[in-house]
Amino acid sequence: MSAPATPSVLFVCVHNAGRSQMAATFLTHLAAGRVEVRSAGSAPAATVNPAVVEALAEVGIDISAEVPKVLTAGAVQASDVVITMGCGDACPYLPGKRYLDWQLADPAGQGVAAVRPIRDRIEQLVRGLLDELGVEPAV
Repeated sequence: MSAPATPSVLFVCVHNAGRSQMAATFLTHLAAGRVEVRSAGSAPAATVNPAVVEALAEVGIDISAEVPKVLTAGAVQASDVVITMGCGDACPYLPGKRYLDWQLADPAGQGVAAVRPIRDRIEQLVRGLLDELGVEPAV
């Protein structure tokens, strides 16, 4: 009997500097290699939002070396699940992919106090996604 394929998830937001970075980081951390994780933006920023970096550092996760990445059709094609977060029509749609849209406030221009509840909601959503994927959280 062959092992089940590793699920692949792509998180997409406009700048890939906040929400999608947090979601990808939580999924990477909680799945511990049992899910292939990507994140990208339709119009990537130059850097990850510093308040997002700080908010994740508060929960023991360092993303200071991460950089925003551009969304490509290849990244969508290589993913089983595509989770959008406010990118609207800029997100490519490919038949046969599972799409979810997470309605989350945009942390752009916000301080760490405003980012914390977004961070916590993203962690809840990622834990729910792991359950849907049948992957037990590592932490």
